[in-house]
Amino acid sequence: MKAKWVFCLFLVWGLIGCRAGPSGDAASDAPAGGRRRTELTVFAAASLTDAFNELAATFAAQNPGVQVVFNFAGSSQLAAQLREGVPADLFASANTTQMQAVIEAGRVAAGTDVLFVSNRLTVIVPADNPANIHALTDLAQPGVQLILAVAGVPVRAYTDEIVATMPAEFQQRFYANLVSEEDNVRQVAAKIALGEADAGIVYTSDVTPDLARRVQQIPIPAAQNVIAAYPIAPLADAPHPELAQRFLDFILSPAAQAVLARWGFAPPPANENP
Repeated sequence: MKAKWVFCLFLVWGLIGCRAGPSGDAASDAPAGGRRRTELTVFAAASLTDAFNELAATFAAQNPGVQVVFNFAGSSQLAAQLREGVPADLFASANTTQMQAVIEAGRVAAGTDVLFVSNRLTVIVPADNPANIHALTDLAQPGVQLILAVAGVPVRAYTDEIVATMPAEFQQRFYANLVSEEDNVRQVAAKIALGEADAGIVYTSDVTPDLARRVQQIPIPAAQNVIAAYPIAPLADAPHPELAQRFLDFILSPAAQAVLARWGFAPPPANENP
């Protein structure tokens, strides 16, 4: 009986050993070879999703053992989370307003943020353009169903800035046509691609190759458009400060800037040619 009990004990310990890594942690927590993976957490505006996912793969390849973990959402939502103390290593916002809110909350040190890209706004409509929209002014026509991001999200703030320069009658009719407000710009783009409304306003970078087959772009004239400036900064209490700075430096590098340009972003305003 005692021999059987000892045998069972060794069997249990053997099973535990098979399920644990070299240090006793679960093997899935570390990559092959037993080296623990470091997760760099980046809070980033939803419009950066495609470009940052591609850049993360390159950064991880250049930094073995590092995995970039993203929280993509509207910048106002991300800023609110950061002000509440949610841990992160970097914050990339679609406007300076939300970055400033995080700076004022003490989560980002003043002067550590830097502009890294810019963007422009565009009107998009479903591929068949059911409302026959051909210009920004058409968005105020009776019966047009319009989708925008919710107030506070940078793309909405930029949209409101454009609309504020238009005649009062246009402004009234424009907002009267609003049928839905989305949490971020990617949700606006997705709903227009699905034909759930007649038009929406997004960034030009949101018209990705996949989306371009399902929507039409109606350009906003340069004289009426705005430049969306994107800042990025490491968190003052970043869990991995050196790695956070390394990722920021990588984003500013010519190679990363070329990737961002391919995804529809322009250089930051200070470097942008009029």
